[in-house]
Amino acid sequence: MRCPYCNSSELKVTDKRDSGAETRRRRECLKCKKRFTTYERVELDLSIIKKDGRREKFSRDKLFNGLIKSLEKRPFSSEEIEKLVDDIVANVYRVAKDKDIKGSRVGEIVMAKLKRLDKVAYIRFAAVYRDFADIEDFREEIRKLN
Repeated sequence: MRCPYCNSSELKVTDKRDSGAETRRRRECLKCKKRFTTYERVELDLSIIKKDGRREKFSRDKLFNGLIKSLEKRPFSSEEIEKLVDDIVANVYRVAKDKDIKGSRVGEIVMAKLKRLDKVAYIRFAAVYRDFADIEDFREEIRKLN
């Protein structure tokens, strides 16, 4: 670990907090005296089995970016989105068998969470995930929500 300001490796941890899914550490550079925060998360070796049979490494960042797009201009803070991602990732790890999980299963986990959390975000995610072809697909999904 190096200081992002001066590149020194002389650091000390001033505070450490565990939040279940991650560990937050406040660090201080002993050379330039600036402080910064680092986060540590558990990452398991998990593969997503795509519709066409290809395998792809599970990416928390890809999940986060998809949720950011779905929740854009909705009343959620970045901390709330991070917590949602942590919750979904924990659920995916619980459900995965033999280090593999079908992409469709991950999509269903995400959709179930969004359906309870925010119906607009749910419809946005469903439109991409289910590859809506026209307005009728939107109407049908909205009808199912009511």
